[in-house]
Amino acid sequence: MSTFISPRLRKPVAITIAGALFAAAWLVRGGPLWWISIMVLVVTAARAITWYRMAGQDTDEGALAGSRADERQRELSWRSRALSWNLVAIAAFVGLTAAVAARASWWWPFLVILAVAGLGYLFGLSTYGGAEEDPADDGDAPRQSRANHAMDMDPR
Repeated sequence: MSTFISPRLRKPVAITIAGALFAAAWLVRGGPLWWISIMVLVVTAARAITWYRMAGQDTDEGALAGSRADERQRELSWRSRALSWNLVAIAAFVGLTAAVAARASWWWPFLVILAVAGLGYLFGLSTYGGAEEDPADDGDAPRQSRANHAMDMDPR
């Protein structure tokens, strides 16, 4: 998907798809609150237009909105996501503990959130981590040429 959609349109398209799905959920739900789907569509359109306009600017926010972030911005994004994951995992654990202590029947959504977070963490480790480390580079050690090394091994 990201290869044929220009970087400036990627996030507005994602916002539009997510908003349309959420609006459809409210419409399918029906009942007296069906009109919320119209509000969701209006807010989604406004947000997508805002992100599209912001992506055209030459600022840090514009670079993030336009999917052209540099290394510093990507690192900040990764750290923010890691913090949010930690907070979600802690909140799910606290909710699960409170539900179990209260003998409530609503404990299982917290367990599902913890399971998804744990599986996501393990998937991240397998995707981004766990590679073999490179051998240590002895940058401070003096380098020996091949001839010097051969002379060191001479038994005389």
